[in-house]
Amino acid sequence: MRVRVDEAACIGCGVCESLCPEVFKMSDDGKAKVLQPETEESCARDAADSCPTGAIHIEE
Repeated sequence: MRVRVDEAACIGCGVCESLCPEVFKMSDDGKAKVLQPETEESCARDAADSCPTGAIHIEE
């Protein structure tokens, strides 16, 4: 799957990084960044489902 973060929608809450640090990291600007755009980590889907603003998008 392919993972991306809509930086305009990201509020920097850190939920994605706490659920899936293999794929997400909070950057210096306070927004989530994707470390592994192509991943099979199931936690990436959990992070997308838990994102309060829906900023994480997953394409199969």
